[in-house]
Amino acid sequence: YGVGMVFLPKDAEQYEMAKSALRRVVESRGHTLLGWRTVPTDSSNLGHGALQTQPIIEQFFITESTRSNDLEKTMEQQMFVLRKLIEQGWRVAGMTDEDAYICSLSSETIVYKGQLTPQQVEQFFLDLQSPLFTSYVALVHSRFSTNTFPSWHRSQPMRVLGHNGEINTLQGNVNWMKARQGVMRCNDLQVTERTLQKLLPVIPKNQSDSGSFDSVLELLIRSGRDLPEAMMMCIPEAWQNDQLMDGHKRDFYKFHSCIMEPWDGPALVAFTDGRYIGATLDRNGLRPGRYYITKDQRVVMASEVGVVDIPPADVERKGR
Repeated sequence: YGVGMVFLPKDAEQYEMAKSALRRVVESRGHTLLGWRTVPTDSSNLGHGALQTQPIIEQFFITESTRSNDLEKTMEQQMFVLRKLIEQGWRVAGMTDEDAYICSLSSETIVYKGQLTPQQVEQFFLDLQSPLFTSYVALVHSRFSTNTFPSWHRSQPMRVLGHNGEINTLQGNVNWMKARQGVMRCNDLQVTERTLQKLLPVIPKNQSDSGSFDSVLELLIRSGRDLPEAMMMCIPEAWQNDQLMDGHKRDFYKFHSCIMEPWDGPALVAFTDGRYIGATLDRNGLRPGRYYITKDQRVVMASEVGVVDIPPADVERKGR
């Protein structure tokens, strides 16, 4: 089954409108809506601004699609198409991301986020305090983007990545993706031309640089590329003049430079799809990134040393 983490409007009429529109799309795509769950929270430590804009936070649970033309899609591809269609339905109803927003819809990952400081995240989401809540990977982001106004839906991590830094080539990247939309096709998603048009734009309006990059990265992995390949396409190394680089890797970068222009700028990007988790720096290495590998085979990577306290005796290897 898939789990959707969703921000819903406080206004009672809009709340019902958002849930009704979501239910219609879910049923029209052959899924069964198993139920809703109110996410337990404690807002006693939130600031005034966060309290004023705090949405209703719920989770919904859905089955795989039973439609014959969806059976060859992976569950994650089904969830991607479904989420985009729900968002399109909300836009038709006059709602924006400020009103209703799906943080994640996946059978692999759940995104807990909000207009919160790092210390407030665990205090606010009571799920994260439960000993029954376990995961073999976790991606944590502890700051807002510096070039956007703080809001619940713009907070990080996004659906696939957490981003520390800036995308200096953002306007060019967005324009190129917009130019590609007219000729975009995807055999792996197996959607009709009419449905494909409803999945557009690839990058919704008023996204932060992190949100814009996340939208493109998600499209690449849901349309058949694996996550490491997609990341290497979007944030390549400085390969052109590196005489020491392996020839196969150079050929990879040269080929994909014809498909995707670099998303460039000082950045540390951590990413996960629930199967892989990793991180990469921009080609100039203008953001720090440090990792520890412990003797009990845990891997901890962060933008600074000391984010997680690990006794030196437990460290098998570390580096940058």
